[in-house]
Amino acid sequence: MGEFQALMARTYGRRDRARGIPSTVAWLTAELGELSRAVRKGNRTEQLHELGDVLAWLASLADQLDLSLADAAARYAEGCPRCHHAPCTCG
Repeated sequence: MGEFQALMARTYGRRDRARGIPSTVAWLTAELGELSRAVRKGNRTEQLHELGDVLAWLASLADQLDLSLADAAARYAEGCPRCHHAPCTCG
């Protein structure tokens, strides 16, 4: 994840930082909408494309917030962060 986040920062970081966090959140939200449509009505190729776009915008947001996607994912390293089981047993 760290390598992907660094690649996105090298590729789009300057432009995304100039655009700012509010605009990045707006783009991420738009891409989530496109992913939602692809899940409901698209094929696997469209779903994969939109999933990649969501990941790219999420990486951009994490970079602008000076946060690590890997650190965020670590919250789930042992399964559910609430009950610490995989699969979740929270009910």
